Amino acid sequence: MQPGIANSSDAEIILKLYELRTESVMRQARAWITGEFWPTTAEEFFVVQNDFGSSKNAWLRQVVTYWEMAASLVLHGSLSSDLFVDCNPEPFFILAKLSHILPEIHAKNPTYFMKTLQLVENSQAAAARYEAAKKNVENRLKARDADWLHQPKAQS
Repeated sequence: MQPGIANSSDAEIILKLYELRTESVMRQARAWITGEFWPTTAEEFFVVQNDFGSSKNAWLRQVVTYWEMAASLVLHGSLSSDLFVDCNPEPFFILAKLSHILPEIHAKNPTYFMKTLQLVENSQAAAARYEAAKKNVENRLKARDADWLHQPKAQS
């Protein structure tokens, strides 16, 4: 994995990855995982992870395996790491959303999101993107908590 100038093959792969992300089911899956899926505990994560046959389980698997496949392309030298990281904040955001429960996830599934984690370990740009994503997640959670605190109380 060498940083540097991307070539036309890298551009073609990035554009193909973008095209795959625009498929309608993938868009729905990505919208759910980035916007609605905020597990606070590993147990909440595993409820979805183990609910085989459900839409949410399929969406989780679809999005995570998509980003793991893309990270594998980078790790194996098929795609410029700098270009990939520059164009794709989403895998780092999803990883950041799960970072507080990753040790528990890895206790049951040691390879979960490992290619993206490898990318973070091997690339300064990916590590920086991941750190920024963790701050973004933290800020979103604080804002969500603040909104919840200011909601009118239900009348009994």
